[in-house]
Amino acid sequence: MKNYRSNGKLLMSAEYLVLDGAEALAVPTKKGQTLTVFNNFNGFLYWKSFTVGGSIWFEAEFDSNLKPITTTNNEVSTTLSIFLQVALMLNPDFLSELKGCNVETHLEFEQNWGLGSSSTLIANISKWANVDPFVLQQETFPGSGYDIACALTDKPIIYQLFERDPSYATVRFNPFFADNIFFVHLNKKQNSRDGIKKYREFTNDKTEYIKKISDISYSMANCIDLKEFRKLIGQHESIIAEVTQQKTVKELLFPDFKGSVKSLGAWGGDFVMAVGDNVESYFMKKGYKTILSYSEMVK
Repeated sequence: MKNYRSNGKLLMSAEYLVLDGAEALAVPTKKGQTLTVFNNFNGFLYWKSFTVGGSIWFEAEFDSNLKPITTTNNEVSTTLSIFLQVALMLNPDFLSELKGCNVETHLEFEQNWGLGSSSTLIANISKWANVDPFVLQQETFPGSGYDIACALTDKPIIYQLFERDPSYATVRFNPFFADNIFFVHLNKKQNSRDGIKKYREFTNDKTEYIKKISDISYSMANCIDLKEFRKLIGQHESIIAEVTQQKTVKELLFPDFKGSVKSLGAWGGDFVMAVGDNVESYFMKKGYKTILSYSEMVK
């Protein structure tokens, strides 16, 4: 039996602009995904994926060519097959691992939370196959790669994608005012590819935006004052709103909130970061039930 585990992720700054070289503050989450491999000695690959509640949400059997024989979801089995075939292409010795095994994956967070169901799976497969997880992602599910970096590290990071090469370094982001930071789920899943498409429609030169956002990322990571942190959030949201031609989440949904609200990752869904006083009571009255404190969310 072999066991692998990877962390979930949250992008605290530089959403969208991280794709063009902006330096981003990102944090690994306490909740992630595990992958366990058992030998079955019959030559086939059996796959089961479990929700955080322990229910099977996907199940499939693959032949020796990694083609699904039976499956509960054609789209998922096709995507999974691609992940495994690319891993095999990157490391042909991985074939010996795939011949005759049962695989179980277990999510530690709800599927609609947007904490990295795909990135944690890619990271776990890469560990199993002994291949570069950033290459595996770029060959299958292209993105900035910050989520892969979070999957692999246990501390907050400053991440940059420069000319397709990922780099990151850990930072000591553990604000004194962490008790004032909460993560609120907006009760809907956002497709990051839709947001990226919208971002790509902004064709103006982004050099100055990238510099400003990179500066804010470092300032957020080193901030020791709640008032200053909230000011940085406001500046960041204004810049991204201009680049994406969208209204901020606070303008759209929470104009009467006395604190600050920041989108995390693709705008329009998943989690937002709410900073201020009486955060839980405000959002609960608004009907939002999934509210996690900083200490509950961030690793």
